[in-house]
Amino acid sequence: MKKGILIAASFLAISQISCKKNESGNKGIVKTENSEQIVLADDGKADSTIAYNVDVNGKKTIKTDYVYKATDGTLVKVVYDYNPEKRTLKVTNNNKTFVLEKSEARTNETIYEKADMKAIVKGDSLIIHQGDNIIELVKTKI
Repeated sequence: MKKGILIAASFLAISQISCKKNESGNKGIVKTENSEQIVLADDGKADSTIAYNVDVNGKKTIKTDYVYKATDGTLVKVVYDYNPEKRTLKVTNNNKTFVLEKSEARTNETIYEKADMKAIVKGDSLIIHQGDNIIELVKTKI
């Protein structure tokens, strides 16, 4: 019986010593904060149309690609380029690409312009003014 008590006491003493926690943690691991913002789509997952942290000459940018649909059913590819130096909007249709630069931002809309073209972005809609023509587009999911 004394052997059983002695073995049990030894086991408890060894388990107490071996399970001592080190509160300071592993000094070899360096913790970093993740400051990257992730845009979520409607389903709660990361929006796959966004290329996060594209490195251009040591500066971070974000590019988003969307497909818009005109009232006549024509599909248009639109790329928003959020570069720290300038923000642009690229509209591609019929193998032609127009690049417009951000000129103004209001509460619920952003305006991009170049020469006689002007694009107004409001939520999911994009209205393009080209000369006397007005083209209304709505963001679509393909």
